[in-house]
Amino acid sequence: MAENALHGVNLTGWLTLEPWVTPELFSGSGALDEPSLITSLGAKGYREVVRRHRARFLTKDDFSRIASRGFNAVRLPVPWYVFGESGPNPGPYLGCIDEVDQALEWAEEIDLKVVFALAVNPGVPGDEETWNNFTDDRGIRENALWVLSQLSSRYASRMGFYGIEVADDARIQTRRGLGVTDGMPGHLLRNYYRAAYDRVREAAGPDPVVIIPDAGMPTDWRRFMAQRQYQNVWLDCHLDKPSAIMADMGYAPGASTLGVRHIMAAIHRHIREDQRSGLPVMVGKWSSALPIADAAMTPEGRVALERIYSSEQLTAYEKLPAWFFQTWKTTGRLSSWDARVALSSFERGLICS
Repeated sequence: MAENALHGVNLTGWLTLEPWVTPELFSGSGALDEPSLITSLGAKGYREVVRRHRARFLTKDDFSRIASRGFNAVRLPVPWYVFGESGPNPGPYLGCIDEVDQALEWAEEIDLKVVFALAVNPGVPGDEETWNNFTDDRGIRENALWVLSQLSSRYASRMGFYGIEVADDARIQTRRGLGVTDGMPGHLLRNYYRAAYDRVREAAGPDPVVIIPDAGMPTDWRRFMAQRQYQNVWLDCHLDKPSAIMADMGYAPGASTLGVRHIMAAIHRHIREDQRSGLPVMVGKWSSALPIADAAMTPEGRVALERIYSSEQLTAYEKLPAWFFQTWKTTGRLSSWDARVALSSFERGLICS
């Protein structure tokens, strides 16, 4: 095990809404994401829903339960509009800096470390800005850098503040045949990472870890930011979706023991490629989710296979500086994604060891 490694859970779907985490917030509205929910409910209705949700979904008791299960850290996605009207162009979104303050206080009371992850995709209704053109052209890049700087400055002296990921999820453009996939051109993403590093260091000094996502492209980061002037930088990979993990192999594994072996082989390869960057590699998201099983598999067999898959992943990640399960809580208690369910049969020592 890596010394002082972080073993934690994501707090997905709390400060930003995710329909798979809390489907009841979207039911009946026809909305499939947070921007379309605003359109459906109107700004006032949306804000009322968000206030109730943030007050009830995660509480101090959740943080205590997280610690009691053996986790020592949480990864908290923080929306770009976190500062509300005090921040850059929040539009109809409701700020949540008070909730971030509270989360850090709860974490510090029970000695949990907090890694923030900035959700930078604005997604404002009527605004087509995405990772495809996340540049300075319309200020979005500068807005994200401002928020990173403000968060880093605000929590620089706090014991619970371990680090900050400069993007919760990033997508990088890749060529597919005659076209390119959605995402940000690689050179622009690298420029953003360098600028984000500078902002965090200016605001908080050398101690917080600055985390950059590999954007699903583990071969693109060799020696990037590994030079002496960049200190305490980690590379993050997201391994929570088997279909994405296997896509570059052109293979779709089934939910079987052999399928688990194939997925684990791809996971090991992904991590090895990331490690060639020269940076410490963490797993920001992993899950127990497997491909759809064939009709012959029983529910009991499925549960057993998912436990094997989770156990294999715990072993694979044990020497990394950090891993975070996706996620702590879903209202539907999704068995492959909700840590309270997926990891309930694992002894506490397997998580905190």
